[in-house]
Amino acid sequence: MCNEELCLRPLKSRLFLLPFLLLGLAMFAIVGPLLVGENAFAQDQQPAQTSQQTDQPPGQLANALLDTAVTELGKAKKTYASLQEAAKQATADDETLVALSGQVDELNRTTAAISARLKPRTAEIDARLTQLGAAPKEGQPPEAPIVTQERDRLNAERSQISAVILDADNLTAESNRLSMQFMEMRRKLFAETLFKRTEVSTTTFDDAGAALVEEGVKFSAAVTSWIAFVFKAKLASLLAAVCLSIGAALIFLFGGYRLFRRYYVQDEAIENPPYISRLSVAFWSTLIRTLSLAAFLVTSFFFLSNFNVLRPDIAPILAAVFGFIGLVYFVGRLSNAVFAPFRPHWRLVKLSNKGAHSLTWCLQAMAVVNGLDYVFDRISESMGSPVVVTVAKSFLAALLIGLILIAASFGSPMLAKNGDPDAPGRHWPHGMAIILRALGILVIFTSFIGYVGLARFMATQMIVTSAVIATMYLGFQLGKAVSKQGVFAETIIGRFLENRLKLREVALDQAGLAAGLATYAVALLTGIPLILLSWGFHIQDLEAFAYRLFTEIKIGNMSISLLGIFVGILLFAGGYLVTRWFQRWLDSNVMARGQVDLGVRNSVRTGIGYLGIALAAIFAISAAGIDLSSLALVASALSVGIGFGLQNIVSNFVSGLILLVERPFKVGDWIVSGTSEGIVKRISVRATEIETFRKQSIIVPNSELINASLGNWTHRNRLGRSEIPVSVSYDADPRKVMDILLELVRSIPKVLRNPEPHVEFLRFGPSSLDFEMRFYLSDLSDGMEIRNNLRIEILKRFNEEGISIPYPHQELHIVRDGRRGRQLDATAEALTDAADGPEAGDAIQEGSASSREDKVPEAKGASRRRGRTAAE
Repeated sequence: MCNEELCLRPLKSRLFLLPFLLLGLAMFAIVGPLLVGENAFAQDQQPAQTSQQTDQPPGQLANALLDTAVTELGKAKKTYASLQEAAKQATADDETLVALSGQVDELNRTTAAISARLKPRTAEIDARLTQLGAAPKEGQPPEAPIVTQERDRLNAERSQISAVILDADNLTAESNRLSMQFMEMRRKLFAETLFKRTEVSTTTFDDAGAALVEEGVKFSAAVTSWIAFVFKAKLASLLAAVCLSIGAALIFLFGGYRLFRRYYVQDEAIENPPYISRLSVAFWSTLIRTLSLAAFLVTSFFFLSNFNVLRPDIAPILAAVFGFIGLVYFVGRLSNAVFAPFRPHWRLVKLSNKGAHSLTWCLQAMAVVNGLDYVFDRISESMGSPVVVTVAKSFLAALLIGLILIAASFGSPMLAKNGDPDAPGRHWPHGMAIILRALGILVIFTSFIGYVGLARFMATQMIVTSAVIATMYLGFQLGKAVSKQGVFAETIIGRFLENRLKLREVALDQAGLAAGLATYAVALLTGIPLILLSWGFHIQDLEAFAYRLFTEIKIGNMSISLLGIFVGILLFAGGYLVTRWFQRWLDSNVMARGQVDLGVRNSVRTGIGYLGIALAAIFAISAAGIDLSSLALVASALSVGIGFGLQNIVSNFVSGLILLVERPFKVGDWIVSGTSEGIVKRISVRATEIETFRKQSIIVPNSELINASLGNWTHRNRLGRSEIPVSVSYDADPRKVMDILLELVRSIPKVLRNPEPHVEFLRFGPSSLDFEMRFYLSDLSDGMEIRNNLRIEILKRFNEEGISIPYPHQELHIVRDGRRGRQLDATAEALTDAADGPEAGDAIQEGSASSREDKVPEAKGASRRRGRTAAE
């Protein structure tokens, strides 16, 4: 009878503690691996500290390390033998198997640490043997005796260390097999408990009723005696524990409400809240309030236990009551957040008001039934009641949950077609109603055929796992909504960051992406451990999994440590910041005071930057656990490629890396290089793709962009200056022209006011007064449209003001030489910026003809005076 209780009750105790352990799991998933990493780091550093504190020669130090390793390995073997013996006697107790699995994991870490401490000494011996070289062969000159002795001693020591390492590796393999054996035993025990069949008949319930009466008498006597014991002997401890519990309640419950109220309280003043606000309130109200209550319950139980107020028979019952409170509160918070029975405008699903109330009550009722069954089970276990009592209680709980599911399937909770939440709702979709009825009938049928444990497990999963999955789904939807472009800026946190830190649109979008990823992480770190616990995993299994995840992930022969990668990233970031600070300090305090040339200062600053970043990268890669010797293969391959005539490819490759690191231009920049001008579309390690304004793609090798001059219109920003040349006749007032141009350019909204637009009087042209309008734009791509519109407005305004725009003209002078009897033509040209087509040409010809007709009489008198000069 007692063995049957042990087979049935650990399953339910593991299933119900989920809300109770919610806070502890979340904190452990974040902080636990870091603490484990620090302990492992301290253990690894202990031999190094010993070597610094001792002044022994290397040989004696190695012997000390070897002796310590042999001693620890002997203890590990004894521990393994005891664990192997205990595995044969703990096949019916899941808690014992969990404890043994934890001891096996600790043994694995111990043996791995032994090998890790000895391997550096092996590397030192190999390096020393390489320096000594091989022993002389026959016919070669003998070596010094001291060299031979040193080589023999190192070889002997290496053999001993290799033997110890091999022994430790073999013990690690055996421990892994033992761990797998424990895991298989636990899996079989879970399956046997889940599929154990119990006789369900009237006799079963008669025996359960008699045992239940006896259990009630025992429980009443136990509670009465405990209360009397507390008031007589533990009153001061009880008061202290209660005061501390009240303090914990003020901190977690009221403090959390005061701090996070704005993020999860449904504001009734908002008539139509956006979808992201409803998602945010639903997710954070469920998570934060449940975590606050779980923290309060955990701390209260901790204080009561540590003040010795609880007796061994009362402690599990009180823990079950706290777990019952946490489960009911969690389900209630989730149902109220999603269904919002009293605030239809905050509702996340399309339900009527009556349907929202009925579904909320159904979920709450199932949670209460499930929780009370767990509490009664713990009472039966503490009072030593027969297992038939537990079977009867579980049968009734499964029956009630199945009936609730069947009753819920006949409801009409869906929102009416007209969208009025107060109107009578519609029936469930046909498939959903069938699923609910099938689940309810399955739970009841499984209970009646005797598989009470399986029915109870299915009922629990319908409540706990479904609630956890629903919460995770809310978190994923919230993260997805927050990550959308432009959405985060409209949230409360986004507006706070915008006002407090003066973040711009791009920075807010990046912060929104980070907030979305953080929401995903919170949903996963809280949901996955709870689901694993509900499906048979123990909290120690999660601890071991988290330790392996953050310390060692093996992919083939390669081992990756997430903690090491994180430390490497922090080291690189720290090295980068220190390098930048040192650059500024050296430039502004040392070289500036020494009046060093600007070119030298720039060279020194750049060189220090490259050196610091390279060192930071090396330290970061080493801390991440990546072997730097593997980079030698890449270097050798590059050298061979260069030797075989791949200089151009390697040059383009290195140039591409420089472009990606220095970023003289980026994708989307407007650049000018040689004969190429356009927008950068893609930067690869070999070439860069530039798209011209005629939509032609030009592939430019990276080495040409590095070695030649390159102009970038949008290097730091897209701000740029634009110009429009304007010419007017000599009859126009220059001041009036400048005022008109400034008035027109200032009326354009996209023209910047700082720097201010300006009109420059350039020159006195041959036939015009030349001006140039200069203004700045925040985006150069708008220049063509703005210049085009401005030219139209300038022409229109000049016509209204009577200001003419002159055109170039020519004067033709015909001179005749009387002595030789031949005609010489002398032409004087007065040119402006450009002629405006055939009409201008016709005007020039007409002007020349009229000028010739008017001056024919004068030409006869002046030809003798100017003929020689014109001919010359």
